[in-house]
Amino acid sequence: MYYRIRHRTRYYYSAPVHESLTEVRMHPRTEGRQRCLDYQLAVTPKARVHVYRDFLGNSVHHFGVPAPHNELNIMAESVVEMKDFAGFPQSLAPSAWADIDAEVQRGDYWEMLLASRFSRPTPLLLELVDRLDAVRRGDPLQLLLELNTRLHDWFDYEPESTTVDSPIDDALKQKKGVCQDFAHIMIAVVRNLGIPCRYVSGYLHHSDIEHDRSREDATHAWVEVWLPSLGWTGFDPTNDLLARERHIRTAVGRDYADVPPTRGVFKGDAATAMAVAVSVSASGQLPPELAELVLPDEQSFPHDVLALNATSDKMTEWQREQEIQQQQQQ
Repeated sequence: MYYRIRHRTRYYYSAPVHESLTEVRMHPRTEGRQRCLDYQLAVTPKARVHVYRDFLGNSVHHFGVPAPHNELNIMAESVVEMKDFAGFPQSLAPSAWADIDAEVQRGDYWEMLLASRFSRPTPLLLELVDRLDAVRRGDPLQLLLELNTRLHDWFDYEPESTTVDSPIDDALKQKKGVCQDFAHIMIAVVRNLGIPCRYVSGYLHHSDIEHDRSREDATHAWVEVWLPSLGWTGFDPTNDLLARERHIRTAVGRDYADVPPTRGVFKGDAATAMAVAVSVSASGQLPPELAELVLPDEQSFPHDVLALNATSDKMTEWQREQEIQQQQQQ
């Protein structure tokens, strides 16, 4: 399946601002069954865009606008190929808990076990842990599927019930929130079990067949849990889903603070407002403008090289400068 994503962000300022600096994390990742085939980022006012990869492999585009401006427009467009997911096991081996502990002891996943800014074991969170009986028992996979469903049922999904920087206690107190809150709460619960868990920022393609309750015109968030023999496995407590073909990943981190779609600062005395519009369309065919590209075989190149080279034949000079900049920084 191929997905075309359009993500537009507009910042409005009540008075001219200047020297604005912005980071953007909207470039879909290339890994596993997901490949980003094309990515375009347009910024108004015009700015030279630079790109680097952070310590978790996320593509971060950043730019500055020195001249005074009353508005900032960011348009990201991408085309992603998603291969079908293979069958999912019903359970894990009896040694799964021991395998998790052994892998953690090797030291590779500590960052995804420690408390983070938005995912921490507050007293209210620990009360929820007791209510859900979220303790090590049975099969880790079955326990996680149970928690995914119970968190979905426990909290109502209500847009604008929390803010972008709300602590998890806000959602816990009112028993409602948005996908960001569902993800943060599940991360805190799962880490409390001693299982590595991380935050995923991205998009969800909504289907008429599926009854998703998250918003269709917005970004989405879910979690990935490290499991023996499965690796990083996605769970979407907002919609009570496993993260599969319809979930398109742009960035992963300890929590939202690591991976906001946009983050920026500016100089000036002005009130700000922001508008975001997202659309995700699906097709069984490669978009015509990309059909003539000879795409590299997924097994032949490392994932970071795939992300750089997949659309090289269609790059403008400005895009080639970005590619060179990225290669020099790696």
